[in-house]
Amino acid sequence: MQLATEASLDLVNVAPTAKPPVCRIMDYGKYRYEMQKKEKEARKNQKIVELKEIRLTATIDEHDFQTKLRNVIKFLEEGDKVKLSVRFRGREITHADIGQKVLERMAAQVENDSVVERRPKLEGRSMIMILSPKPQS
Repeated sequence: MQLATEASLDLVNVAPTAKPPVCRIMDYGKYRYEMQKKEKEARKNQKIVELKEIRLTATIDEHDFQTKLRNVIKFLEEGDKVKLSVRFRGREITHADIGQKVLERMAAQVENDSVVERRPKLEGRSMIMILSPKPQS
């Protein structure tokens, strides 16, 4: 402590649990500032993955399918996960296989850019599938 006061610096307990405890003579304000700067930089480089939803119908036309496909590709390129859902209305639920084919066709179209995180699964009146972007190698 005497050395720290002579140097007009702080005595900082770096590792209090160590035997014996480790202390360092430094300017504590400057140290805290540096740590906050590192933490802020780490947060800036972090990518928050969002879940984007694309809704389809079992009886989707070709042009509508291509439009939805372009949106899925755009979302995957941005690094977001995509939730594809087919909503069955009325008696369409009896032909859930048609909706599953639509989802599998979409997955086949984007298989170079994505990984199927969750296979098509019927939940209530909707069939849901989740795609995530392929990890960069």
